[in-house]
Amino acid sequence: MPLSKHIILGVHITDRIGHVDSVQHILTEHGCSIRTRLGLHEAEAGFCSPNGLLLLEMTDDDSAAAELTSRLQAIEGVEVKTMVFDHP
Repeated sequence: MPLSKHIILGVHITDRIGHVDSVQHILTEHGCSIRTRLGLHEAEAGFCSPNGLLLLEMTDDDSAAAELTSRLQAIEGVEVKTMVFDHP
């Protein structure tokens, strides 16, 4: 069945290494609501940024996206922004 809308969560994480366990645990618990996950961070020879950005494409379940957002934002240093694209 096609999605009625696209829900995209942008998750900015400061101190990636320090928060990895908490963030990964929450993402795993919500894995069935995440259609696509893309992780971005600066990296080059000898350098790996302490900050990271996740882009999550969610199923079109508003309550699942809201719960995931709430749980992630409860972690200090994690910020979540939401984009919603409705299909006419």
